[in-house]
Amino acid sequence: MNSENENTTVDPLDSLLTLPASLTPLDRKILENFPGLVVRKDLTKGLKQNAVVPTYVLEYLLGQHCATDDAEALKAGLESVQRILAKHYVHRNQAELVKSTVKEKGRHKIIDKATVELNDKGGFYEARFTNLGLKKVPVSDDLVRRHPKLLVGGIWCITDLMYELSDDPHSSPWQIDTLKPIQVSKADFEEFIRLRANFTTDEWMGAMLQSIGLNPEMLSRRGKLLQLIRLIPFCERNYNLIELGPKGTGKSHVYSEFSPHGILISGAEVSVAKLFVNNSNARIGLVGYWDCICFDEFAGKDKNVDKNLVDIMKNYMANKSFSRGIEQMSAEASMVFMGNTKKSVAYMLKHSHFFDQLPDKYIDSAFLDRLHAFSPGWEVSPVRNELFTDGYGFIVDYVAEILKHLRSEDFTGAYKEHFDIVSEVSTRDQTGFEKTFSGLMKIIYPHGQATPEEVEELLSFSMEARRRVREHILRIDDTFTRNDFIYRSADGSRTVTVLTLEEKQYPTFAGPRTTATHSPDGEENPAAEPVATEPAKGAEQTETLSRGPAAGHVVVPENTKGWSYQRLFAEHLRGVGKVVVRDPYVRLFFQARNVMEFLEMAHSLVPEGDEMAVHLVTQSDIESCMKQEEFLNQIANSFTGSRIAFTWELDHSPNFHARSITTNTGWKITIDRGLDIFQRYESGPFSLELALQEARLTRGVEVTYIKNE
Repeated sequence: MNSENENTTVDPLDSLLTLPASLTPLDRKILENFPGLVVRKDLTKGLKQNAVVPTYVLEYLLGQHCATDDAEALKAGLESVQRILAKHYVHRNQAELVKSTVKEKGRHKIIDKATVELNDKGGFYEARFTNLGLKKVPVSDDLVRRHPKLLVGGIWCITDLMYELSDDPHSSPWQIDTLKPIQVSKADFEEFIRLRANFTTDEWMGAMLQSIGLNPEMLSRRGKLLQLIRLIPFCERNYNLIELGPKGTGKSHVYSEFSPHGILISGAEVSVAKLFVNNSNARIGLVGYWDCICFDEFAGKDKNVDKNLVDIMKNYMANKSFSRGIEQMSAEASMVFMGNTKKSVAYMLKHSHFFDQLPDKYIDSAFLDRLHAFSPGWEVSPVRNELFTDGYGFIVDYVAEILKHLRSEDFTGAYKEHFDIVSEVSTRDQTGFEKTFSGLMKIIYPHGQATPEEVEELLSFSMEARRRVREHILRIDDTFTRNDFIYRSADGSRTVTVLTLEEKQYPTFAGPRTTATHSPDGEENPAAEPVATEPAKGAEQTETLSRGPAAGHVVVPENTKGWSYQRLFAEHLRGVGKVVVRDPYVRLFFQARNVMEFLEMAHSLVPEGDEMAVHLVTQSDIESCMKQEEFLNQIANSFTGSRIAFTWELDHSPNFHARSITTNTGWKITIDRGLDIFQRYESGPFSLELALQEARLTRGVEVTYIKNE
């Protein structure tokens, strides 16, 4: 036995304090511009494993003690945070010990969630502490007036709790001396705007994404926008957003962890009294106290829904008001609806609509028309470890305060200097995409300095999000008017028709469905009249592949599924004897894996007894040459004796950049990304993305097919 190893002690902080080899340029820029307001996000993730508190609670403490890149100061700060949590955070299983500590010491600070209720018989307020399990702790009227959110949903606080027995057996021995909500005390908005100008657009989007714990390098440009749209309800008043998609994409994370101004509730547990107003005591509900209310698990046919609640929500979402008897009341809370879908996008387009998984009472065209945007959750990458950042980001509570301030700003008309809406859109359509546009402008360009190209990107994205709502209402209610979403540059030189990504990807299934042509199990229904469908106008693809090889051009949109090497290349490679793949960037493991999958596809095209020769021409560099040679030789060896004869060579020409596939039958296929058309994906042993290329999200690529006569 090694006594030296036996006596070695491991500092439990070391796993949290392992700094990256070097800070990224973005990390340095964030630290230089916002000292004291940033934190290393992996510290938050590490501490949360032992303390089940919202992210903003941890980062409030980390921001006070760990807003530095100095290793020693970071370690000391983290030790302080751990001491505070160990000493004051109330774990449920230690509640009795904490109560004993308060009793023995007379007073003790605790970190817990406090909720206050009015004792209407006694005319006084009483607090309940969630983890401590204490109820009916007296609270002063002044404390409730200063912190009204105590009455609705509760807030996390640092509370100085006292214990003192009284002669009155009916009075509580527990008393609150001080109560302080855990939040950033000051957010200088003017300074925030001034410092934003020091960042490029890519840097700022990266900073915002790192602030919510995500690694921007793992997301495409569209993927970043799909994450940032989740923040709009915090900075835009009365904004109504729905996001439906598969499980595990982090839909509710932002609303449960990001801001003390938002609340996450179960969509099945809300009532009129809880959400709007309790007529018995005239107390306003959640909409009066929170900036953002997120309904989690909103989808589900088996949920019981109060039709009266739906009717009141329709009025509130349209007019920002609701009734209490004969009195009209108003509020500013945004509504977010998050739910899981069970069917593929193609299935929903072909057989039903995107709202199909909602409870029946919510599949109401008037209710759905109040939604400003539909975010396609199926485009969001599933949460996995590599998606999380270990870089620096803003303390989430600081960002939350800034976003709250931005609720009073208005960017809805910021696009009008550069673009005009030329199609006949309804008032609700225009309000919908303008509010989404305004929210994204506030998040990405709060200083208002966006180029025309950047404005157009947000305008197009916002119009698409509203168009998705409109298109699927049309499948439910044919009394709604169908209209295009078209904008034109201010100088009149360019007109753009906005389509959703799924319309471009599945043009045959796009458009309203008023007659079913297939039964739900996918079999043709001979009794039904066929519905005439046309490819969506403006679709960025020329699909000739299914009719045999032909010259043409295909644009694979970013963030779509359903694409594969088989779909893109098979028709042009069938019956070919020799193929040359030219790609200078086959150096890393995933790039070599792409080549392997291409060869697997080619192998499936070769009849038994025939052979296809595939030759790869690529380049190398000093850092990757050893591994590259190993990868490519392994591939060559694995296909030895098969229908594919694979060889490779290095081309050291400095001008080798273009990527293409050529065949001995005269075809040349140019691919601007080569075989690297997929985003990174989960590659575990039970990963569908690993098994099927069609299940992966694309990067976005253009493919051109040229026939050399």
